[in-house]
Amino acid sequence: MTKPLILLAALPFALAACDASMATAPTGTTSTTVPENIAALAAPNQDLSSARVDEATGCYVYLHRGPVESTYLPLRTADGRPICTEAIASVQEAN
Repeated sequence: MTKPLILLAALPFALAACDASMATAPTGTTSTTVPENIAALAAPNQDLSSARVDEATGCYVYLHRGPVESTYLPLRTADGRPICTEAIASVQEAN
């Protein structure tokens, strides 16, 4: 009987550890203000205020705050294509 009581008492502490503000930017990202032309390309319902360039891919990512967790997702156009910087896009085209 004491084991369920201990687990019940620990529940608030376990839930407090799930704070959404703990999401961190992916390693190798550069915080930046999204240019107007990029904002015009972005599909609705994406948080442009948290957008940044992921240096590993050269593409923009934004912080998605879901009901369970917050995570960085690729910034996408209305038709689902990722939005990347021109320098990386030209390198990928050359390959």
